[in-house]
Amino acid sequence: MKMESPFKADIVKGKIALITGGGSGIGFEISKQFGEHGASIAIMGRRKPVLDAAVSTLQSLGIKAVGFEGDVRKQEDAKRVVESTFKHFGRLDILVNAAAGNFLVSAEDLSPNGFRTVMDIDSVGTFTMCHEALKYLKKGGPGRSPSGGGSILNISATLHYTASWYQIHVSAAKAAVDGITRNLALEWGTDYDIQVNGIAPGPIGDTPGMSKLAPDEITSKAREYMPLYKLGEKWDIAMAALYLVSDAGKYVNGTTLIVDGGLWLSQPRHLPKEAIKQLSRAVEKRSRDKPVGVPTSKL
Repeated sequence: MKMESPFKADIVKGKIALITGGGSGIGFEISKQFGEHGASIAIMGRRKPVLDAAVSTLQSLGIKAVGFEGDVRKQEDAKRVVESTFKHFGRLDILVNAAAGNFLVSAEDLSPNGFRTVMDIDSVGTFTMCHEALKYLKKGGPGRSPSGGGSILNISATLHYTASWYQIHVSAAKAAVDGITRNLALEWGTDYDIQVNGIAPGPIGDTPGMSKLAPDEITSKAREYMPLYKLGEKWDIAMAALYLVSDAGKYVNGTTLIVDGGLWLSQPRHLPKEAIKQLSRAVEKRSRDKPVGVPTSKL
C-alpha cells in the first residue's frame, strides 16, 4: 500500500540537497521524497550504473536530479562533488550523509582493515563530506543569504545504544557519527547557523542492509523473542528526514532521531503479563503482612 505523505508538496521547494549513497536503499527514498516535495537533488555514489538508474528514475518523476560519481572516503572526491553540485544548481541547502558499509562478522574474524574500511566510509566519510560542504552551507556562504545556514542530516543506527552481535565495526562507526552530529551542531550551529541532526533507523524492509544483516532465517527468530520487532519502511525514514530539514524541524539541532518503533528498547518478556500481576500481588501482600522490624544498635 502506497502511503500518502502528511507534508505539503512544497515543504522543501527550492532547496538543493546533496545525498551520499542516494542511489539505493534509504538514501534513494530520501532523494525521491525530497524531490517530490520540491527539492532539486544531487546524488553521490561509487557505482555509475546505480547512479545513472537512480537519476533516470528521479527525472522520470519530474524531479530535477543529477548524479556525481565519488567515494566519500576520498577528500578530493568529496570536494569535487560538493563543488559540482554548487556549480550545477547555484547553491547547496541540505547535505544528507547516507553512504554506509556493513556486513555480519564476529570480532575475532574481523580484520583491522575491515574495521577501518567501515570506519572510513561511515564516520570519516561523514566528517569529510561535512568538512567540504561547510563553505556552501554556512550563512553568508556562496549562494546563501547572510541570515541563515543550511542543514546536515547524518544517517546513524541503534546498534551501539546497547551492543549488537557481530556488529563491532558499525557500532563503533555509528557511535562516531552520533558524536560528529552533536559536536557539529554545537560548533556550526553557533558559528554558522547550520542545523546538524541524525536519524537512527531500525530494521527497514527492502534495503541492501536488511538483506545482508537480517536474512529471513534471522528475521523470523527475531520476531519470536523481540516484542517490538517489526520492519519499518524506507518511507518512514524519508518522512523523518523531511521533518528535520524542513521548517517543521527548525528548532531541532544536535539530535539523532530514533525511528525504529521502539525496538532498541525491546527485551524478551521472561514472564507473561498475567503472571507478573499475580506475583506482584503476592509480594506486596507478603511485604504488608510482615511486621516492621525496629533497628537495634550493636554499639
